[in-house]
Formats: sequence, C-alpha cells, structure tokens
Amino acid sequence: MTATVSVPNDTLRAVRLSMRMSQEEFAKALRRAGDDLNEPNDASKRLVQRWEGGQSKSPRAACIRALEHVTGRRIEDLGFTLSVMARVHDDGAGGHDMESASEGVAVAAGDVGTATESAGQYGGVWLSRYEYFSSGRDSAYDGKHYVVIVQTGNHLTARSLPGASGNPDSPLSLDLTLDRSVVTGTWTEQTASDGYYQGARYHGAIQMLVEPTGRRMAGKWVGFGKDFDVNTGPWELRLMDPSTSKATLERYSRPPE
Repeated sequence: MTATVSVPNDTLRAVRLSMRMSQEEFAKALRRAGDDLNEPNDASKRLVQRWEGGQSKSPRAACIRALEHVTGRRIEDLGFTLSVMARVHDDGAGGHDMESASEGVAVAAGDVGTATESAGQYGGVWLSRYEYFSSGRDSAYDGKHYVVIVQTGNHLTARSLPGASGNPDSPLSLDLTLDRSVVTGTWTEQTASDGYYQGARYHGAIQMLVEPTGRRMAGKWVGFGKDFDVNTGPWELRLMDPSTSKATLERYSRPPE
C-alpha cells in the first residue's frame, strides 16, 4: 500500500509571512473578513496549518472568499489545487456544462449543488456580460453592465448602476431565484433612446450555473427581437466586489472596460 504524501502549500505560507501574520493572526483576519462579507467562517490556526501543510487542499466557498478578501489575491494564486473545483463552460452544442477544472469530467448540475453552499452570499457588485446578434448590422455584440446584487434568502435582485453600461446607457434588471447551483429568472433592458435600438424595451428569461467559488455564474438568455423572433445567447456574471458600500457603488458607476 502506497501512502499519500501531502505536498506543503508553500505559496500560501509565503503570502501569510509577507503579510507579517502568524497562523493565529491570519485565522483571525479570515474570520473578521467573513463577518465583513456577511458570510461567517470557522477559520482557525489548525485549519491554516492544514492548508499550509497540504492536508487540506480545497477550502469551502466561504473560506475562499475570505482568503481572497484578506490577501487581495485570487484563490488560484494562493497555491490551492483546484482539481475538485468545477467551472462552467460552453459545451459546443449550444449549452453550458459544469466541468472539473483540471480533469475535464462533466458533472451534473444536481451533483455540483452539494458542493455549492446553498446559503452562500452573492450580494455585491458584479460584471454582467451577454452576447447577442444584431441582424440589422449583421454582427455579434457584447452587452456589458456593472450591476449590484441584493440577496434575500434564495432570491437575487440585480440592477445596473448609473452610467455602468458599455453602450449608451441602457438600464438592466435581473430577478433571479437560486436553487443550489442553478440560478433561474428573468431579465429586462430598456435601451437608450439615442442608441441603435431607439429606446426599445426587451425582456426574457435566463438560466445559469453557479461555480463553487461563488464568483461566477454562466449560462444562457432567451428573448425576442424587434421582429418578434426568439433569440438566445450566452450570459455570465463575474463578482467584482462583495461590498455594496457607497464608495464601492460610486467606483463602479462607469462603463466596463
């Protein structure tokens, strides 16, 4: 029988040491971050030791967001193995699948739901991006907005911030329901009166999968065009900042780059 050898996470240890924190201080900072994010975690000195020693390679979603908040780095840059994580990807056949990040093994949404914390917190500022085809211009375009998400239980309400559209300002709203790793709901966009669509109002349905980190949702939208033809395309939301403070909202009240 071959014993499994734990590979120390020297990257995380180096980051912690660069912040001049002991393991106990680092754990306390993670717990404070959880409180600040309204997502309490149970980080302890022992847990930090297990991460750094390589005995634990996959932090829970709440700890992932606390680690990123405290260090200012993405979880991928903190030395963790993401083989048990999952990513939403285009399946090449018009849909989206949840897939293991490193093994390429597709996972059913119902199975991934157990890995995604159903009580996760999704409030904050997100970058919304969808793709659509303009028949009048015979070309594909991106619609980008910074939106603020407010969560009440399993209900997510998203509204675009003033001036936060990549096109002439077109207010966007999303009303979503979270069911484990699946998000389902409706969208509405009021296009700019001086834009290409001359103030037309469009609406439709949307369904996305939530990645276990809680930082990205991706899926498809469906809606009708100006000729009342039914269209569809990809849509994703990426977390930019879990804060909804006045300063944060003001910082993102601008067109996405």
